[in-house]
Amino acid sequence: MAMKVLMILGRNWRRALACASVAAAASMVGAAPPTAAVAQSNSGLDAPLFYQLLIGEIELSGGEAGTAFEVILDAARRTREEQLFRRAVDIALQARAGDQALAATRTWRTTLPESLDAVRLQVQVLSALNRLGDAGEPLRTLIKLTPAAERSALVAALPRAVQRAPDRQRAATVLDEVLEPLFKDQALAGSALVASGRGWLGAGEAGRALGLAQRAHQIDKTAPGPALLAMELMVNKPEAQAIVIEHLATPQTDPAVRLAYVRALTAAQRYADAIQQLGIVNRDQPDLAPPYLTLGALNLELRQLAPADAALKRFLALAQAAPPSAAVAVAAPSEDDEDEPERPEQAIVEAWLLLARGAELRNDFASAESWLARIDDPKRALEVQTRRATLLARQGRISEARDTVRRTPERGTTDARAKLMAEAGVLREVKQFGDAYALLGSASAKFPDDSDLLYEQAMMAEKLDRFDDAEKLLRRVIAIKPDNAHAHNALGYALADRRVRLPEAHALIRRALELAPGDPFITDSLGWVEYRLGNLGEAQRLLNQAYLARPDAEIGAHLGEVLWAQGQLDEARRIWREAKTRDDANESLRETLARLKVDL
Repeated sequence: MAMKVLMILGRNWRRALACASVAAAASMVGAAPPTAAVAQSNSGLDAPLFYQLLIGEIELSGGEAGTAFEVILDAARRTREEQLFRRAVDIALQARAGDQALAATRTWRTTLPESLDAVRLQVQVLSALNRLGDAGEPLRTLIKLTPAAERSALVAALPRAVQRAPDRQRAATVLDEVLEPLFKDQALAGSALVASGRGWLGAGEAGRALGLAQRAHQIDKTAPGPALLAMELMVNKPEAQAIVIEHLATPQTDPAVRLAYVRALTAAQRYADAIQQLGIVNRDQPDLAPPYLTLGALNLELRQLAPADAALKRFLALAQAAPPSAAVAVAAPSEDDEDEPERPEQAIVEAWLLLARGAELRNDFASAESWLARIDDPKRALEVQTRRATLLARQGRISEARDTVRRTPERGTTDARAKLMAEAGVLREVKQFGDAYALLGSASAKFPDDSDLLYEQAMMAEKLDRFDDAEKLLRRVIAIKPDNAHAHNALGYALADRRVRLPEAHALIRRALELAPGDPFITDSLGWVEYRLGNLGEAQRLLNQAYLARPDAEIGAHLGEVLWAQGQLDEARRIWREAKTRDDANESLRETLARLKVDL
C-alpha cells in the first residue's frame, strides 16, 4: 500500500511539474501554451519541439542540468531561435558550467553570425571565466555589428564588459588592443580614450588613466566623459581637476555633470567647494529640488545654520510640490554608477532629520521635536529616537535619554549593536565620556573584535586622558582592520598632540593619508605633526590645504597657531575669528586661544 501511494505521488509530481513547465517551454519561442498535444497553427512551436523543450525543463527541474542544456541547445540550433540559445546559456551559468556556457555562445554565433546578443553574451562569459585573451575578436565584432549611431555609447560601456575579470591588468590590456584602432577614428576617439582610461583606472594605473582622460578632453572639451573620468581620478591625481573645471566652463554644460562634481567634492569632504558648485546649480535651475537637500546638509556640517535651514526648507517646498519622479532626480557621479536613486519620501525624511539637528544646535529643542514628530518610518526609528535622546540629554535628562534609546525595538543582533552605538553617541554628545567608555567596553564584550566599537571606545579613553588604553585599543583596531585610515590617523594625531614618538606619529598619519587620499582631517593631522617637528612652512601649507577643503573650527585652530608661531598675527586672528563664527563651542579652538592668551 505504501508503495502504491508513492507511485501515485510520483505520477502527480511529474504531472504538476510538466504543467508548471508548459508556460516556460512555450515562452521560449514566443508561443502560447497549447491546450492539446498539437501546437497552435499560428506559432512556431510544433508538437515535437514543444515536447523537446518540455523535457529539457523537466530535466532541469529534476537536477539534470547537463541533459537539459544539451536538449535546449539542440532545439536552439535546429530552430535558430535566439531565446533558446539564451536559455541554454542561462542553464549552463546556473549550473556553474562556464565551458558549456561559452560553447553555447559560440554555437549561437555560428548559427546566427549577425546576432549582437550572442557576441555580447560571449564577451560576458569570457570575462567571468577570466579568459580575456579570447575576448579581442568578440569585442571587435561587437563594435562592428553595432549601428553607427550607437557605437560611441557602446565603446563608452565596454569597460563594464570586462570589469568582473579577476586580472584587471589583463582586462585593461585586452581593452586597449580592441580600442587602439579607434583612437584615430574622429567619431569614436574620445569615447575610446575614456573607455581605455577607465580600464587602466580599474587596473590601478591612475597616471596612465589621467593621460588618456587629458587626450580625450583635448579632442572635445564639451564631452562629459573625460570630466566624469577625471572626477574619479581627483583623489589620487589632484591635477585631474583641471579637466573638470575646464569642462564646466564650457557653454551649456549638462547640470548632471556639475551635480556629479558636487558629489565627488562631497566624498572628498571638500564641502566649501561643493557648496560653491551647488550655488551655480541653484542659480541655473532654481526649481530643481535635490541640490537644496545637499546644500542644506553641507551647510549644517559646517555649522552654517541659517543657510542650512533656508536650503532645507526650500527643498521641502519643491519636493512636496513636485511629481514623485522629479522629487529626487539626482545625477550619478560616473558612467558606472548603479546606485538606486533615493525615493522621494526618504529624501523628505532626511530633510526633516537635518532640520531637527539644526534646531538642536540652536538649542531650539521644541522646534527640533516638531520636525522629528513628522517622521513615521520604522526603518528610521532608531535614528529618530537617538535624536530625541540627544535632545533630552542636552537638557540634562541623561537617564531619560538613555531609556529612550534602549526602548527602541530591535529585530536582531545588528539592531542591538546599533542601539549600543547610539546610546554611546548620545553620552559622547553631552560629554559623559566615562559612562560612554564603560558602555562601549561592555558592548565590545558582547561583540568582540568589532572594530567600530573598539575605535569609539578608544576615542572615549583619549577624552578621559587614558592614553595607554586608547593606544592599545587603536592598535587592536589596526590589527583587525589594517586598512582603517581613521585608526592610523587617530593614533598618529594623539602621539603628535602629546609631543611623543613624533617620527612614529608621522609614519602613522602618512599611512592614513595613503588609505584615504585627500581627507582634510588627515591632512590636518599631518600638518600638525609637521608643526610639532618644527617644519613650520610645510605645516602651514598642509593646514591651509586642509582648511580650504574643509573650513572646520579645529583645523582653523591649528592653522591659526602655526601662523601665530610664524609671526603672522593678523592672519592668525582672522582665521580664528572665522573658525569661531562657525563653531564657537569647539574645544580645540577654545583651548588654543586660552593657551596662547589671545583675545579676539
